[in-house]
Amino acid sequence: MSKGAKPKDVFDVARIRQIIELMEQHELVEVDLQEGEEKIKLKRGGAVQMVGAPTAAAPVAAAAPQTAATTPADNTAGTVTINAPMVGTFYAKANPESPTFVKVGDRVSPDTVVCIVEAMKVFNEIPAECSGTIVEILVGDQQPVDFGKPMFRVQPD
Repeated sequence: MSKGAKPKDVFDVARIRQIIELMEQHELVEVDLQEGEEKIKLKRGGAVQMVGAPTAAAPVAAAAPQTAATTPADNTAGTVTINAPMVGTFYAKANPESPTFVKVGDRVSPDTVVCIVEAMKVFNEIPAECSGTIVEILVGDQQPVDFGKPMFRVQPD
């Protein structure tokens, strides 16, 4: 670099895009950058946190699973739903040849994987986060889901 040249700006949008691509290629979850007093934290699986630097946001890849919520409808009284923790594509099984993760009548525990939600080429296993029996599957295989959309109805223990 020549004596009078300015160093490449860490917060340049093109440079941030390169870093995001590297994060995806190398399956990195988090990167912290600092230039002087300006800091930026890029994190896959959450939002971008910026302190003192106006820049573009990184894509949100995944979020922590949302806990099951109670549904107020009459015919579903006493049941809870397992909701989509992110926007993505719902998969009922790990691959086309595999059996479904759960079916109506199956008992689940908080750590039972009930489905996969793919968001931005990341396949996220979704745990039940409750104990009980699956009474209804509300989403079809390979269907899109939105954040908070009910995917399963569970009769708790």
